[in-house]
Amino acid sequence: MLFRSDQIAAYMMRQHIGLADDDNDEALTSAMINNYIKSGILPRANGKKYNKDHIVYLTAICLLKQVVSVSDTGALLSALLENQTAQELYGNYAETEDRELRLAADLLDGISSRTQMAETALKLAVSSYAQKYACKKLIDMLKSERQDESQKTKKAKKYAD
Repeated sequence: MLFRSDQIAAYMMRQHIGLADDDNDEALTSAMINNYIKSGILPRANGKKYNKDHIVYLTAICLLKQVVSVSDTGALLSALLENQTAQELYGNYAETEDRELRLAADLLDGISSRTQMAETALKLAVSSYAQKYACKKLIDMLKSERQDESQKTKKAKKYAD
């Protein structure tokens, strides 16, 4: 099945309700989709028609950009897609999302007092900060490895000429 960019944007809005801020600044638009294509993190559409692989990419992009930059999102997706298809990536993404959302829901289960709410909110905020920091470091390492490989390839090409 093929989709137009406005259809994909509407679909993504339905899928990610609650993940974007209340001011709706993070709503996916056709212009954003075009920018993702121009920046190379989303494959080009076939005649302005998007397929299931595009939905996989956009699903991950919409969630990841809430935590890391679009550039870092692109680097992470590129690294993930080195050894798996878009459909395999989606399966792994969905499993990870389900597991993490269940863990978050378990933390909320049974909280009844304001003190418990405040303490759990603090724990989640600090944990989110630490995990975002670790994620950024790992993505920086992935980017660095890619740059090193690119430089080695350029040097090898230069010496071959």
